[in-house]
Amino acid sequence: MKSVVFDLDGTLADTSADLIAAANACLVDLGIDQTLDPVADALTAFAGGRAMLTLGMKRADCFTQEAVDGQYQNLLAHYEKYIDTHTTLYDGVIDTLDELARRGYLLGVCTNKPAYLAEELLKRLGIRDRFLAMLGADTLPVRKPDPVHLWTTIDQMGGQRDRAVLIGDTITDRDAAKNADVPCILVSFGPEGDGVNRMAPSALLDHYSQLPDLVDRIIP
Repeated sequence: MKSVVFDLDGTLADTSADLIAAANACLVDLGIDQTLDPVADALTAFAGGRAMLTLGMKRADCFTQEAVDGQYQNLLAHYEKYIDTHTTLYDGVIDTLDELARRGYLLGVCTNKPAYLAEELLKRLGIRDRFLAMLGADTLPVRKPDPVHLWTTIDQMGGQRDRAVLIGDTITDRDAAKNADVPCILVSFGPEGDGVNRMAPSALLDHYSQLPDLVDRIIP
């Protein structure tokens, strides 16, 4: 069976504003006035909670790894509470998922977001039921770019590893696909825009409406 595996943050949905709001809540608790910018720092948001905390603390010249680790659970708690305040699906996602399913593709999610948060967000966005498998950062002992994370997602979907494609937005996704010997399509509407072309993906995706035909050409 042919499979399409999606990353979540920055690929299916723009989650940056809610992620940054969670990090900023922690920074404010630490007495840091210079908080992160939802637009300018969006790329760091997609690198994860610790990356956001690190950036904020370094700008305030108060970074320690212990401080980052100490605030990480607070960040997750705040994010869980306000997980979909500003988050939106990218334009065309739902119609595209339905069309891919109509064409016989199996659909799954492979994300480096903690699994319980990914499950909650997909449910709130109303698309969890469209995916046969959902693996998060803590589902396995490894995560992207380790190929086992992607391979296991494909396996749990009931797909074939040699008839799958990964849709993502970062170098982590590109490397995961490369390590797994799976084609990778990177979206060009994330924080890096067309800059993702430097990562030499199998293809670029400018709008979700293009994805079904693009996948048809890539997967044998």
